[in-house]
Amino acid sequence: MAEPALWALRLVTAAALAVDAYVHADLAATYDSVTASISQGTLFRIEAAAAALAALLLIVAGRRLLVWAFAFLVALAGIAAVLVYRYVDLGAFGPFPNMYEPIWFTEKTVSAVAEAIAAVTALAGFLTARQLRRARRPAAA
Repeated sequence: MAEPALWALRLVTAAALAVDAYVHADLAATYDSVTASISQGTLFRIEAAAAALAALLLIVAGRRLLVWAFAFLVALAGIAAVLVYRYVDLGAFGPFPNMYEPIWFTEKTVSAVAEAIAAVTALAGFLTARQLRRARRPAAA
């Protein structure tokens, strides 16, 4: 029973990460002018690449706990960033520009929802994969 559930979690998580990757890649050029040492556009491209890689790894190697952990961290970092920069004006710090943007718009909302779904399903996938791994271990004599 857990194996079909793991496949469903792989597909849902990968799809949510693909949406996240698309939105960030699509918006990156819009934010190239928000700069410090690194532009917000570059950060969006990094997020897009990480989300796309996590989605691909889930499809190819979604039974590995490390893949699930990576997918969870990518999604969690994305949703944390969008919420922090929506509600808190941190200003520029270190190499990062001031990314405070106290509004919601369609792409931002779509990305946040996709990241939240990916974080929840990635955590569930990690726990399911761990359960499958334990069930396959031979019992200690």
